[in-house]
Amino acid sequence: MEATLRKPQNSLDFISISVSNFGPAVRNFQPFASISHHQPNSVKYLGSDYSQNVSLISHVNDTSKNATVYAEKEENSVKISSTDFEGLRNELEPKVQQDDDKYAEKDQEKRAKSGRKSNSCTGRYIYVHDLPSKFNNDLLKQCKLLNKWTDMCQYFVNMGLGPALGNPQRMFLSKGWFVTDQFSLEVIFHNRMKQYECLTNDSTRATAIYVPYYAGLDIARHLWDSHNTSVRDSDALDLVKWLREKPEWNAMGGMDHFLVAGRITWDFRRIIDEDNAWGNKLMLLSESQNMTILTIESSPWNKNDFGIPYPTYFHPSSDDQVFQWQNKMRQQKRRTLFTFAGAPRPNIEDSIRSEIMEQCTASRRKCRLLECKNSRNKCNKPVHIMKMFQNTIFCLQPPGDSFTRRSTFDSILAGCIPVFFSPASAYVQYLWNLPTDYTTYSVLIPEDDVKQKKVRIEHVLSRIPRKKVSEMREEVIKLIPKVIYADPRARLKTVEDAFDLTIKGVLERVKKLRREIGEGRNSSFDFDQENSWKYYTFGTTQEHEWDHFFLRTNRARVLICQTIDFNFINKTRSSASSTLQSLHPARRSYRIKAKQNTVIASLLVSKA
Repeated sequence: MEATLRKPQNSLDFISISVSNFGPAVRNFQPFASISHHQPNSVKYLGSDYSQNVSLISHVNDTSKNATVYAEKEENSVKISSTDFEGLRNELEPKVQQDDDKYAEKDQEKRAKSGRKSNSCTGRYIYVHDLPSKFNNDLLKQCKLLNKWTDMCQYFVNMGLGPALGNPQRMFLSKGWFVTDQFSLEVIFHNRMKQYECLTNDSTRATAIYVPYYAGLDIARHLWDSHNTSVRDSDALDLVKWLREKPEWNAMGGMDHFLVAGRITWDFRRIIDEDNAWGNKLMLLSESQNMTILTIESSPWNKNDFGIPYPTYFHPSSDDQVFQWQNKMRQQKRRTLFTFAGAPRPNIEDSIRSEIMEQCTASRRKCRLLECKNSRNKCNKPVHIMKMFQNTIFCLQPPGDSFTRRSTFDSILAGCIPVFFSPASAYVQYLWNLPTDYTTYSVLIPEDDVKQKKVRIEHVLSRIPRKKVSEMREEVIKLIPKVIYADPRARLKTVEDAFDLTIKGVLERVKKLRREIGEGRNSSFDFDQENSWKYYTFGTTQEHEWDHFFLRTNRARVLICQTIDFNFINKTRSSASSTLQSLHPARRSYRIKAKQNTVIASLLVSKA
């Protein structure tokens, strides 16, 4: 609706009301707010949701007694004399009052809604650093250089979800499934953060500060070539320098900052400045020690990184897609007792994969084996992995190059009960996503028992009562929303996904740290960093039945790598160089033994 004041054409001033779509029922006309400053009380409200054009000209000539009101409708003109205006006004006044009440209610609702949003965001505001593009977007532009063997560009379409998968063999749903790379979490998380409902441009209001640095993509460029350490560390050092110079850093010394590093923690924990040593030292920098760093696999022996789920192939855009998939998994017929998808690790002495594969083969029809032999194997095809997992009751998840596997989350997504061989593979990793009581959704078979042939996996699993199996499967299916990342282009209404739970965990951690600062204390000093896994999982460092899984000195007396004097290492690094070169790169937590001025580095196996 548009209102204009028109200059009188003669000595007789008049009011002209032009209303498009003016019908015979004048009472349907809904006036809006007053638009006449000459007669502010003549009409309170002008317009409605309809398309209307109203012009009012007040009566300013007191000597004129023959005011005329014209109501015009495109083609037809209806002339209303001053004697009829009183009736029109009487007819409109009740409607005006109704609109008064209606818009007052709307205003009240808006204020209430604004208040609810404000209240719901209290303690949840997040400020996002506007980093130089070299720390994120420029890395995406260099996608062809991020992996020595694979063109990663295809995996960054659809906001990092990868190409749409469709529904081959009717294994999935018609929408929500993508060919997602396991190392694309930084991009997905950043795009989800852009849609977060409690973002703020005022960092002083923020509970936490998000740093959108694609740390995993950064280091991925340098992992497989002979780049010197200065090249690998360059962006990480530039980042912390940039952060230190920002006022947001000074508020808590970076303790309210968090970032996502979409690779395993060992890619960022290079303990020596040797060009042939693995990864960079992002997580060992003093500034990083203050931040909360989220990785797809965290270190059980460090305080500053926390595990969050690997990205899966399912990224729903609605609650209904989640519920539909859960129901599909509930109705799925499962004919195989247990299965394993993976490859042996012959170069890792304590790996139990070969033993698991032997047991699977020996179990014949009760176990299915999908061996991942080369780049063309079926393990790279989502349809093969998910089809096998959907038809299986238990999915074996032994450690591989490191403690954790993406396969764990693929099995949960398929409603297949995961079987772990070390608590480091999940229980002390994904504290914000998985239940503390691991027996409700999984099975733990100690890897030593398998290695020493004390147990048969088939016997352990077949003895679990059917009722217990059904209860565990239902718990696994209930976990599905908690381990998936929704499509960043949509927003789930009632379902909390892995992103939501991660943000909750970060905010609670930062609030706790802020309270402690106010109280003049720091709980991180209350426990030895070596017991981080125990403190964060159980809230105590008392003796625990899992202690033997995490003893890093069970094969040799060693010094904790994080407390090693780096000057000492550099002085003696030549004597350790040949040993370091032989270590498997991804299982990177070195054990250092000091003996007669000689550094001996040995590989820390997953069970240590």
